[in-house]
Amino acid sequence: MYQIRNLMRKTDLVYNHTSTVYLRFQAYENSLTIRFTVTDRIPPPARTVIDIVQAALKIKRAAAEKLIHKGAVFCRGKVFAQTHLKLNVGDVVEIENEPDDVEPVRMVPVGRSRFEVLFEDEHLMVVEKPAGLLTVPTPNRESNTLQSQIARFLKHHDPGAQAVCVHRLDRLVSGILVFAKTVEIGELLRNHFADRKPDRIYAALVKGKPEPETGTIRNYLSTDEKLNRRVSNDPRSGELAITHYRVKETWNDVSLLEIKLETGRRNQIRVHLAELGHPILGDPRYGGPMSSHSHWPFARIALHAESLGFIHPVNGRSLKFNSPWPSEFRELRRLSLGKR
Repeated sequence: MYQIRNLMRKTDLVYNHTSTVYLRFQAYENSLTIRFTVTDRIPPPARTVIDIVQAALKIKRAAAEKLIHKGAVFCRGKVFAQTHLKLNVGDVVEIENEPDDVEPVRMVPVGRSRFEVLFEDEHLMVVEKPAGLLTVPTPNRESNTLQSQIARFLKHHDPGAQAVCVHRLDRLVSGILVFAKTVEIGELLRNHFADRKPDRIYAALVKGKPEPETGTIRNYLSTDEKLNRRVSNDPRSGELAITHYRVKETWNDVSLLEIKLETGRRNQIRVHLAELGHPILGDPRYGGPMSSHSHWPFARIALHAESLGFIHPVNGRSLKFNSPWPSEFRELRRLSLGKR
């Protein structure tokens, strides 16, 4: 059930070459309709309407039952209003999901947060990290990290495989990461990232509206004695950091930015947007008081790694993975726009 829930949670798993598609799942932002296709990777017992709705939306059984009974689930050109109906491989299921249809998602305390699998083969894993979970241990040797969770997962599902970290996300940031299963594959993937080949897109919520609405931030990042990152225009003082941004939407005093990374330095997006005068919500380390907002009470930073595209280091396939907004993003938009 663990892998079933993980696979059905994700959006738009794409291969550019012929291969098996585990699940094709897409969220339509404007209509709030979620659509996915049932595949043979889902065992028959888990193909009932209620099981799939519950797993896809990550909601309690009672909430899934409510959606089904109110006629929000469609398949084969008709409403599927009975929870026990069986779905077939190839069925395209749509769920009309208004914000009030599901129970609000509360932040899971650190220590109980779990990663989710988007893709796995014998060489690598693509996963989604929840906010609040460290990617790898710090010098404090934390026992519960994304890396340790993946290692435990592989011990049972792929004995002999390693959990080799390729790139990282900050503890309070969520989104997509790739892990290698061997040191050799890890090195190949790290070289791809060092050569700026992967396509990495982030969603960020900031206070105000940047001007111009599209731009590139290019400077050098250094680290001070407290491990904070500092900006400089002197090439001798730090690492080159390049961030491209675009304002996608504005919700009153909050803007949703699409961020494309050309380089991937530690804290790069957080520092660059703070330097721009529009720090990410929930990031007092770099944004100070400007990072606070009445509609963002969440114990996380409003930054989400929503898309990752790269070339498979072994078979050469072009892979792209997308992840929907965290529930906190949707909640802030709802409150900012006054939607009920």
